Amino acid sequence: MSYDVRTSVTDLRRAFHRHPEPGWREFRTTARVVSELERIGVDEIAVGREALATDERMAVPSDAELEPWVEQAREAGVQSDILERTASGHTGAVAVLERGAGPTVGLRVDLDAISMTESAEDDHRPAVEGFRSANEGYMHACGHDAHIAIALGTIEAIKDSDFAGTLKVFFQPAEEISGGGKAMAEGGYADDVDYLFATHIGLDHPTGEIVAGVEKPLAMAHLTATFEGASAHAGKAPNEGGNTMQAAATAIQNAYAIPRHSDGMTRVNVGYIEGGTASNVIAEELTIEAEVRGETTGLMEYMRTELERVLYAAAEMHDCDVTPRVISESPRTDSDPALRELVGSAARPVDGVDHVIETTEFGVSEDVTYLMDRVQRAGGLASYVLIGTDHPTNHHTPTFDIDEESLELGVRVLSDAIRECSRRHPLR
Repeated sequence: MSYDVRTSVTDLRRAFHRHPEPGWREFRTTARVVSELERIGVDEIAVGREALATDERMAVPSDAELEPWVEQAREAGVQSDILERTASGHTGAVAVLERGAGPTVGLRVDLDAISMTESAEDDHRPAVEGFRSANEGYMHACGHDAHIAIALGTIEAIKDSDFAGTLKVFFQPAEEISGGGKAMAEGGYADDVDYLFATHIGLDHPTGEIVAGVEKPLAMAHLTATFEGASAHAGKAPNEGGNTMQAAATAIQNAYAIPRHSDGMTRVNVGYIEGGTASNVIAEELTIEAEVRGETTGLMEYMRTELERVLYAAAEMHDCDVTPRVISESPRTDSDPALRELVGSAARPVDGVDHVIETTEFGVSEDVTYLMDRVQRAGGLASYVLIGTDHPTNHHTPTFDIDEESLELGVRVLSDAIRECSRRHPLR
């Protein structure tokens, strides 16, 4: 390679860490990705609407929620043409690098951050070394900053290699809210992909450990439900109200009583509730946010149907109306064994890789499964690769950080796997 992987990728990771943006609001992040792609010199850069199917986006914020992030990006110097191409929450990009005849290989990484205040304590390295989040209340607490940097390093490595074929890198927005995977899968760029890699750093795997491809990601659906009733004086005439607080409480209690399914694991959780005005007023409107998961897509759909049935029954019991809405969802898709084997064989000789695990159960949800499913249905192969990293605390915590040595390992493992696809094509 013609550049220092460790220095450049580490610097990029810290730059992205410093400026986290939540789902569909990654305007500055997208602009920086585009800038780096132009520096590297790829053959095509699709931005925003060019890379996404607009109508397939999920969990898109309102214009009022988007505007402060647009203005912040503008004040940071993001070019007007990028803001135009990403307007109305059309963030993200696809990079295309063409290197002659050969397979089309895809790599997908995620862009968005989490709504969480990052630690400012003196034992938190980003705070000590000056790259702690500049956007209070938001941070890269899951490693997406590392994913972006690894992807950019991989593109540069492939450009300087003997790879023959086409590389497409999907910089996907809104993974944390499961909003961007389907839109990117339906955007057209995945249609001719022969081999697709997705990647994640950490997840309790230490530096030097590689998982060649996960299996059993949980299918998932996020829902909101708004109960509407009638207010009344809680002391003088409670019988005249349609009590949404009672309806929601009944729904929440009964949601956890949905029968488990004999075909596999299922999950349900209500994690947020908002509504009411005062202790002496029957609450006339209340909203809950919930999720269901299943070991298969069918089991998730069973849980979603049963949760909706519970919601309607609780509303009827307490003389209210309810409107459930599916905000986002993702199916289950497993890594292909043949591509897992290729990743393992490419990773083992890499200096710094101590242990390769062929597969492990993922146990959580990820909307890259839309892209994986798209590729697999067209006859291609896909694998979700884990790049181990020592992280001092768990993902989604205020003190989450990574071992930056793993960035170089990620670039080398992924670039070698991509080159191996070119050598072995067709792989079956």
